[in-house]
Amino acid sequence: MTTPVCTSASAPAAPARQTPYPTFASYVRARQPVLLRTARSLTANLSDAEDLLQTALAKTYVAWERIEDQRALDGYVRRALLNTRTSQWRKRRVDEFTCDELPEPEPVPGDDDPAERQALHDAMWRAITRLPARQRAMVVLRYYEDLSEAQTAEVLGVSVGTVKSAVSRALAKLREDPELGLVR
Repeated sequence: MTTPVCTSASAPAAPARQTPYPTFASYVRARQPVLLRTARSLTANLSDAEDLLQTALAKTYVAWERIEDQRALDGYVRRALLNTRTSQWRKRRVDEFTCDELPEPEPVPGDDDPAERQALHDAMWRAITRLPARQRAMVVLRYYEDLSEAQTAEVLGVSVGTVKSAVSRALAKLREDPELGLVR
């Protein structure tokens, strides 16, 4: 028995094998909604599902030529979705966990909340305005204008010791101020 090696040019060509998804792009266009629903069932939100589907489709694209049975494409992509999600879950397992109540950071006055900063600023100025004029001037020059004790003494025409003692008394009054006690 001999087998023919070549066929004649006039013989009709064998019918091409018709596949429901001849290209990767047409497969994705046709099956994306179904695959996205599958991905959505594996994740907590839509954006994670879209990312998961994109990753699984990228893995499928790499193996597209090796997939012999075109009828098994959905199963292949679903397995890629599941394997990818499992890998992501294992990687994030240590870093992420769910809890019933989100922990709130301890509030730090003036940290990042502009309202808190403004409230502290206003309370401080009201307390400073309640100081005697001389102490108020020394505190403002020393801490708001950032002058040294010697520079403050020179501006006010007093000794450095007078600045030290007056600022010390002013700070003691500010520490005892009831309005600033609420901010601390």
